[in-house]
Amino acid sequence: METAVEPGTGIPDTYPDDHIEVLGARVHNLKNIDVRIPRDQLVVITGLSGSGKSSLAFDTIHAEGQRRYIETFNAYARQFLGGIERPDVDLITGLSPVIAIEQKTISRNPRSTVGTVTEIYDLLRLLYARVADAFSYETGEPMVRYSDQRIVDLVAEGYEGKESLILAPLVRGRKGHYRELFEQLLRQGFLRARADGEVLDLTSRPRLDRYKVHDIELVVDRIKVNAENTKRLSGTIATAMKYGKGSLMVVEAKGGTPRFFSRHLMCPTTGIAYEEPEPNLFSFNSPYGACPKCSGLGQVTDVAFDKIVPDRKKSVRQGAFVPITSHKGSWVFKQIEAVLSNFGHDLDTPIEEMDDAVLAALLNGMDEPLRVSSAVGLSDRTVQFEGIIPFILEQAEDGPKAAQKWAAGFTHMVTCPECNGARLKKTALHFRIVGKDIHELANMPLGELHGSMSGLVDRLEGTKALIAREVVKEITARSSFLLDVGLEYLTLDRSARSLSGGEAQRIRFATQIGSQLTGVLYILDEPSIGLHQRDDKRLIGSLRNLRDGGNSILVVEHDKEMMMSADHLIDIGPGAGEHGGRIVAQGHPTELALGDSVTARYLRNELRIEVPAERRKGNGHRLALRGAKGNNLQEVDVDFPLGTFICVTGVSGSGKSTLIGDTLYPILSKHFYRSESHPLPYSSIKGLEHIDKVIEVDQGPIGRTPRSNPATYTGIFDHIRELYANLPAAKIRGYKAGRFSFNTTGGRCETCKGAGVRTIAMNFLPDVNVPCDTCRGKRYDRETLEVRFKGKSIADVLAMPVEEAAALFSELPQIHLKLRTLLDVGLGYVKLGQSSTTLSGGEAQRIKLASELVKRGTGSTFYILDEPTTGLHFDDVKQLIDVLQRLVEQGNTVLVIEHNLDIMKVADHVIDMGPEGGAGGGMVVARGTPEEVVLMGKGHTYPYLKAELAH
Repeated sequence: METAVEPGTGIPDTYPDDHIEVLGARVHNLKNIDVRIPRDQLVVITGLSGSGKSSLAFDTIHAEGQRRYIETFNAYARQFLGGIERPDVDLITGLSPVIAIEQKTISRNPRSTVGTVTEIYDLLRLLYARVADAFSYETGEPMVRYSDQRIVDLVAEGYEGKESLILAPLVRGRKGHYRELFEQLLRQGFLRARADGEVLDLTSRPRLDRYKVHDIELVVDRIKVNAENTKRLSGTIATAMKYGKGSLMVVEAKGGTPRFFSRHLMCPTTGIAYEEPEPNLFSFNSPYGACPKCSGLGQVTDVAFDKIVPDRKKSVRQGAFVPITSHKGSWVFKQIEAVLSNFGHDLDTPIEEMDDAVLAALLNGMDEPLRVSSAVGLSDRTVQFEGIIPFILEQAEDGPKAAQKWAAGFTHMVTCPECNGARLKKTALHFRIVGKDIHELANMPLGELHGSMSGLVDRLEGTKALIAREVVKEITARSSFLLDVGLEYLTLDRSARSLSGGEAQRIRFATQIGSQLTGVLYILDEPSIGLHQRDDKRLIGSLRNLRDGGNSILVVEHDKEMMMSADHLIDIGPGAGEHGGRIVAQGHPTELALGDSVTARYLRNELRIEVPAERRKGNGHRLALRGAKGNNLQEVDVDFPLGTFICVTGVSGSGKSTLIGDTLYPILSKHFYRSESHPLPYSSIKGLEHIDKVIEVDQGPIGRTPRSNPATYTGIFDHIRELYANLPAAKIRGYKAGRFSFNTTGGRCETCKGAGVRTIAMNFLPDVNVPCDTCRGKRYDRETLEVRFKGKSIADVLAMPVEEAAALFSELPQIHLKLRTLLDVGLGYVKLGQSSTTLSGGEAQRIKLASELVKRGTGSTFYILDEPTTGLHFDDVKQLIDVLQRLVEQGNTVLVIEHNLDIMKVADHVIDMGPEGGAGGGMVVARGTPEEVVLMGKGHTYPYLKAELAH
């Protein structure tokens, strides 16, 4: 087993090509370490949370690789690319091109989907544009197309000896009087047009009813079809095609049903024509393909009737319509009064006494002009009443910000009624391959799509099979890579912003596998997050395949299976924060497990998380959720025993997040806090009276700006500022608590505005953050820093790790209690003033958990945590379990969505979802204590849980 080599011990000047050498790494908490990482192997870096794993892998090795790559560009290009600071390291040798695959959500754009990110949807668009069959959206018939000569032959054959009108379609189903159109045609020498089946003489200057829908065709010629007129017929058809933009109609002069002809795709019965299909016709991000109603989003803003009229017993005068209660006596009220008068009601009629026609007129407006009484002495006015709902929607979409905020109180997002969520215009949805349109394929789970594509070429005929072969080959190759990393349950139309960090990372990983590069160093950040143990093995297999392709794999990971599968394991520690940053041990996993580090002792089960002696029965009450059927849930009925530690588990895509995050939590949030969240469909829930609040502790950041930090989020900083304001030195100078804030003027350094650093633009080099010359990075002015508590200024406190601050404020209960809680959740190494943007998702979640623990408990709280062990070492998981058990001991209920076996085995009640992901899941496979779940022997979880309990 190799151990760390400290600087100055005589490492040779030259190194073999089979290792990456890092010398003197000092980024963040790294203690000037030297490390040799074997190339072309699967290397796992592990260690306690905050020990320096990411600092070595991402902030040192990846940062240097990226910096070197950007330096290969010329100076002009570099100014547009931006740059990266040189990491604080003496030397890195043997570095290949580096690709980092992190746990960041791919995109927050609602238009971004799994299909667009993986580019599989782009390939599907190409496939549909080239080989799909078109069908009429009116009749469902196959569309046809003819050449100009074929049209001449068909007309000559079908209308032989008949007097016929050759027509060029100009207007289809649109309102208007079209006087200008008729005058334009007359100036061009045409004498007749046909409107709604009736031939009009253009010399009489016709004008149509502007409020009715019309179909208008130009009469190009009235001709008797026979052999003598063949040349004339050809010219007439050419003219008709010109004015009809590639389409024409023929009808007998004495009347009858017209026939349609087109050089484009055309419905032979109704005459509707499609443009030639191009890939952008099938893109919901293109105006050529997007549904015109929802602009390709699949959802539209709609007004909720219950928000407009919450109490149907009230009349309009009593404020039944919430949006207009403040407009009493206004012009709006006069219009509403006129509408009601038309239907025999007045402002004092309760809403419940009005029929649907009255409400429809009030909410959606009236087609007929409305006569409204004006003030005394003025004549009545005639107006077009637009309705309450159109006005709210207009403000929501085009109004100023204040109006949009007002309108948001009455609206919610619903599935687009025109495309039913398909995002595409109806033309695009009527191109089919083997009976399926592109949306149906995009809505299939990837596993099913892969199977459907695999045999597609065999089901196509002739040239279509030849054209499709290469595209289908690429689609099946890309989808197979996604299957290999356990994502068979995802669909191509799944929004990218709904993906977890782990799913987004695995999609990027699959994309890299598909690129088939060699000689690359891949760095991955906990790729096993969100993966069930069954899928772990497939992920490890994919990593090995990537390694066998001639690449080096560097993985930051805490998963035991991943560690033991590595070719080389590096353990960083021994502690976290200032107590970490050293190479504790490295070597083959079996060798490292023989060492005396914390990780080694857990690997050989010398240290372990114990199974509880007995399982809690709870307080006798239950939350009973019935008929949950959102997404892939199949009418799920499930009970949550209150006063217990509940673990919801199951394979990826089995419905865990849908059941808890999208159904249960929104129900509870709406009940206790009247939130605007809408739960997915369910039948009923009982037992809400037995809990008094719900708290979801997620992994979202605690702040969006660098000024946010653990001290400000937890409220500790308020107490610390009050403490400093009450010190004698502060009182003498008249300082208040605001003096010690770095966000407001007064005590902060005005040169850097309390940031502690100044950003210097370097034009052709990366922007550089340098400590402020005035405050030397302290954030405050000199006078403020002169106020000290036990010799420490306010800036010294912000720079302290939680552990050190807890000792400093040990005699101040208000401050010490909060610091003690941060210690309990394993965050002793985090600095009080550490920017929130540098915290991992797991650290942010534990800070939120600590903030909840400090609050006075009611003993009836329902806590929900989604994968809280993300980023946690075995020892950190042990600490987390102790904290969660403490909450349950106080009478609360803790529900955790988790794959970690250590969490599963200590839970009082396990709910296993499955049996598969996607359409094959959505059911409760097993429930009960961990022992009962093992005895049931159902699903994919029990074999792993059985083995863990046996240890």
